[in-house]
Amino acid sequence: MNTILTSDGLYQIFRWFHYLAGVTWIGHLYYFNFVQGKFFAGTDANTKSTAIRQLVPEALWWFRWGAAYTVLFGLLMLWNKGHTAGHEIYATSWGIWILTGSAVGLLMAYNVWFVIWPAQKVIIASANSVASGGAADPTAAARGARATVASRTNVLFSIPMLFLMSAASHLPLYVSPGANFPALVAVLAVIVLAIEANALFGKTGPITTVKGVIIWGFVLSVILYSVITLLV
Repeated sequence: MNTILTSDGLYQIFRWFHYLAGVTWIGHLYYFNFVQGKFFAGTDANTKSTAIRQLVPEALWWFRWGAAYTVLFGLLMLWNKGHTAGHEIYATSWGIWILTGSAVGLLMAYNVWFVIWPAQKVIIASANSVASGGAADPTAAARGARATVASRTNVLFSIPMLFLMSAASHLPLYVSPGANFPALVAVLAVIVLAIEANALFGKTGPITTVKGVIIWGFVLSVILYSVITLLV
């Protein structure tokens, strides 16, 4: 009799919830960057204030918890795979693709919880203060700008991240017996962490526009793919 109560069945359950949470997370990420940002830029101050106080907190709840549960079930999938197939699986085609994608996803989740969400709390509190007759928080604009850079960076990261995740199951990679894993990790880390450093301390640069962030997302995908295939 077929049953889902097996290691493979457990993995599928983790994957199912990983997908559901991931769709919720990335869907809201794209909404904030591709829809809400353009709307806020063209609407009047009162409408924007109302949206910040009533709509944005609700959307951010789904956004940040979608990120949290995506990471949780993703880590459970990694644990399950290593437990059933052995830790050697992480040095295979599947492991290289999925671990690289996971590293990018973890940085994205970090940006959600420790950059974007704290900044948005300041912006929402400031809007509520103004609406009740109080003063605006003088740090709100700067915090909003930093949240924007982090959010656009997450859009940039999301494009190669989704490629890497899907490649794990659908794009076999020949791993040479002499693959230089330390060099691979080092080069990937330099590229990805340089972009993350810009999210934390830099400016939007070429990812200021929707068109720019999409184009550079595909460019980053090509770069990461090229590095992986050349070094393994």
